[in-house]
Amino acid sequence: MMLLMDVATGGSFPVWFTAVYVVGFIAAVVIGSIAWYNSKRPPGWEAKDRPDIVPKIDEDPK
Repeated sequence: MMLLMDVATGGSFPVWFTAVYVVGFIAAVVIGSIAWYNSKRPPGWEAKDRPDIVPKIDEDPK
């Protein structure tokens, strides 16, 4: 709570705090995109090719 009050009053905001959120957001987008591309395709998208950057993940681990 003190952090929010400090920021609201014009105090210095730690750069690492913002960096953690930015890196976390980027990681969530990348991981979510890989999961979406590896999931079952929605109707109308079955014939679409997977982008080269997305790795193929086997559904049946052995």
